[in-house]
Amino acid sequence: TLDRSSAASDVYKRQVLRHAKASITKMKSSARTLMVQGTTSDAGKSVLVAGLCRVLANRGVRVAPFKPQNMALNSAVTENGGEIGRAQALQAQACFLNPHTDMNPILLKPSSDTGAQVIVHGQAITHMDAVKYHDYKKVAIDAVMESHQRLTEQYQVVVVEGAGSPAEINLRANDIANMGFAEKADCPVIIIADIDKGGVFAHLVGTLELLSETEQQRVSGFVINKFRGDIALLQPGLDWLEERTGKPVIGVVPYLPGLHLDAEDAIAAEQILDAELPQLRVVVPIFPRISNHTDFDALRLHPQVDVHYVGPDGDKPAADLIILPGSKNVRRDLQWLRDNGWDQAISRHLRYGGKIIGICGGYQMLGTEVADPEGVEDSPGISQGLGLLEISTNLEAHKQLRQVQGTLSLTGGQVQGYEIHCGASTGKGLERSVATLEDGRTDGAISADNQVLGTYLHGLFDHPDSCAALLAWAGLEISQSVDQREIRETQLNRLAAELEQHLNCAALFPQHFDCQEVHSE
Repeated sequence: TLDRSSAASDVYKRQVLRHAKASITKMKSSARTLMVQGTTSDAGKSVLVAGLCRVLANRGVRVAPFKPQNMALNSAVTENGGEIGRAQALQAQACFLNPHTDMNPILLKPSSDTGAQVIVHGQAITHMDAVKYHDYKKVAIDAVMESHQRLTEQYQVVVVEGAGSPAEINLRANDIANMGFAEKADCPVIIIADIDKGGVFAHLVGTLELLSETEQQRVSGFVINKFRGDIALLQPGLDWLEERTGKPVIGVVPYLPGLHLDAEDAIAAEQILDAELPQLRVVVPIFPRISNHTDFDALRLHPQVDVHYVGPDGDKPAADLIILPGSKNVRRDLQWLRDNGWDQAISRHLRYGGKIIGICGGYQMLGTEVADPEGVEDSPGISQGLGLLEISTNLEAHKQLRQVQGTLSLTGGQVQGYEIHCGASTGKGLERSVATLEDGRTDGAISADNQVLGTYLHGLFDHPDSCAALLAWAGLEISQSVDQREIRETQLNRLAAELEQHLNCAALFPQHFDCQEVHSE
């Protein structure tokens, strides 16, 4: 990895500093906003934005994250009662802020391969297919620019995350997610690429070549992500890239093993297990429309919890606990569950004394039926549930969006989380609730035999009290404490330290860094 004191690193830094004056001159005029775009999805945009936000926040800069348009099924509830992408909630934490709907004004939550729920300023307004939404972007850009304007009025710096790649030719018209926004906001752009996937120079050069002339001019430099090895071996490539494009390499970020931050879409499977401690095996079926799988991040990082994600072709291993996750299309995912034999596997699991937890859509599946008379998520109809809880659910157009806290019925300990769901559940099963909330409501249901538990609360494993109580309910005799928010803080500070070491942050934010070294070069 890159070493601040190494000779190779010094050569590299001098190379970057030669370009810094020109970069700073270009960026000063609109330095309040910096946009991070990527050559591909999962290039590292979300992580880089979160890290840059923490770098600035640690220096006392008033900074906020922003993503004009996000397409993701991992979402969060804001303090003003709206819904935004999970990555922006993490980035808000990096800024020491509560998440706000202005940080992600347009959120698309796919309900099928061709359609999505459209959320504007935190509220679901309609479902659209891809063709209709492509035209709707002419309207959506107004909501995007309104939110961006409000953020620039409140904060010194706004760090913007693009979506996918700016070089998707078929999506260039009416673009609001990448260069369309950058041109409208007149902000500089840096492009990040993942060298761990291979072809990093082709990705960067090809992306730049496919941009228009004005878009190319606003690209201020490149960041190479997830580098392993000796930087001296990469240096000839960096020199060629800078000569070929006329753009500086702002930095090379090393591969950071064990960096645990909320994923925007991809399901992270890395775990931290202590084989010397008692283990609890957890199995999670991966629905086609699984939502908020970040609910299980705290379990993956628990040294006594062995989490297995199982897709359509995967074996169904024996488990102590099966968790049915949230879903953006409950009735379709319920049918998928049956088509893949999960109903039989769950029955067998219960006969052998196993436990089951259903979260949000998974909770609704545990009841006797799920009705969607108005076609809120799909075509109108009624689906028979798994019949494991005495509840029935009626999906309604109005979405429940709340941040909640209360006490867990199992132990009386604290529980925190958030609700994102359409419709309501009723029935006798609600008499045995999972939690009593501070607003006077109760949440969830526990079966009479104490084997099945359902709740609408996302994030219920994040708080150490509720996580320990639920794991004990599932059969874990000795449970260590895991605080997901504390883990995020540790990882964000680790990331910020790495970026300060390996990126030329003074070139990106000259007003907030000592540029004496740059100007003296």
